[in-house]
Amino acid sequence: MRLADLRGRSVAVWGTGREGRAAVTAIARHEPSRLIAVDDSADYLSVDWTGDLAELAPLAGGEHAFAALASADVVVRSPGVPSTHPYMVQLRERGITVTGGSALWMADHAARTVGVTGSKGKSTTSSLISHLLAAVGKPNAYGGNIGVPLLDLPEAELYVLELSSYQCADLTDSPRVAVVTSLFPEHLDAHGGEREYYRDKLNILAYGPELIVVNGTDKRLRDEIRGLTDVNRFPPVPAAAEDSRFRVEDGQVWCSDEPLFSRDALVLKGRHNEGNLCVALAVLDGMGVDVPGERAVLEAAVRSFRGLPHRLAEIEDPSGLTFVDDTLSTSPYAAMHAIEAYENRPLTVLVGGSDRGLDYSPLREFLASRELTVIGLPDSGPRILEALARLPRVRTEPAEDLVDAVRLARRVTPAGGVVLLSPAAPSYGRFRNFEHRSEVFAQAVRDTAE
Repeated sequence: MRLADLRGRSVAVWGTGREGRAAVTAIARHEPSRLIAVDDSADYLSVDWTGDLAELAPLAGGEHAFAALASADVVVRSPGVPSTHPYMVQLRERGITVTGGSALWMADHAARTVGVTGSKGKSTTSSLISHLLAAVGKPNAYGGNIGVPLLDLPEAELYVLELSSYQCADLTDSPRVAVVTSLFPEHLDAHGGEREYYRDKLNILAYGPELIVVNGTDKRLRDEIRGLTDVNRFPPVPAAAEDSRFRVEDGQVWCSDEPLFSRDALVLKGRHNEGNLCVALAVLDGMGVDVPGERAVLEAAVRSFRGLPHRLAEIEDPSGLTFVDDTLSTSPYAAMHAIEAYENRPLTVLVGGSDRGLDYSPLREFLASRELTVIGLPDSGPRILEALARLPRVRTEPAEDLVDAVRLARRVTPAGGVVLLSPAAPSYGRFRNFEHRSEVFAQAVRDTAE
């Protein structure tokens, strides 16, 4: 379904945040017969819905929310509306079309789009792809889940997008270049389970992209896409694995049997970021860029890439400890990557956040042979510490809150060590969002410095 298909139809936009506002503005230009915005939250009366937005689409909420949705021909849901929302089942039972703003946009722009998703690494990899393409003379518009709603993007010859599982779920067109960086259980409460999450995430591959690039080191990802990619003309291109065209070996980034440049050109820590770089280079290669021929340009671009906030962002401290903000580590698998990046230094890890029933046994298995301290934060911290109990070289300590955890970490972390906020859990609950958790962490580091 395209935006133009909404002309003359009754449309309800479900959600009044950034994505919902972009959808209202874009859909109104296509002259639907009726356009209404719906906010089903308990505090919908506090939503700032005035001016042009109110003129384009009146706001319904509270006890009128479902009726407004059910009376529409098409419901355009924001990514924040979970697939498990009870209204979703009822709407589909009534035969009402449910789509998303990202799907509407993709229907018109898929042929010019590189779409990147993954349980971990999609933000870094998509921004790196955009950065490298620009360096070799391929300017592009960058957006999606990372900040700019697709329906707010300017017209461009080429787009690079970060796509969440929520955005991928509604797609009925695949981007021309589809990229998957990793796959592990995440957001299970919003998707309904592990199988449903994988289905929604990998929907990006379902409509015949011309090029698929995946992280070849991720066994779960390889297994899950095996049956999904048979419909494509070409098999997925694996990157980062030992037999991949692009990989890191012996401190060098390789293209087949030719070294491109030193791994040290990438300032980002961790083997997972080496994989992200290899995936990005494989994308450029698949899009026709002469990667060996552009070696010098690409090396300079990689050296200038500084990554994104809240991802292994180091905070120097007068004590000699290094505090690391990895607050976007919202699953045990992401925390494992972060821990691995600092495995050669004394390490204290701060874990915990909203308890969404994640399985922490993989984290226990990963830490079985490692020596470190783990401090548990509310609400899921105690359950994580219980999962790690009796590991011979892992010290576990509870903390009342993030500030208490930083104070405790200063006492137990050896000189020259690392204090890593890699919570292995979502940030919501005691924090407004992950940015708020970062702010509290940075302030706690400053306040507790001697």
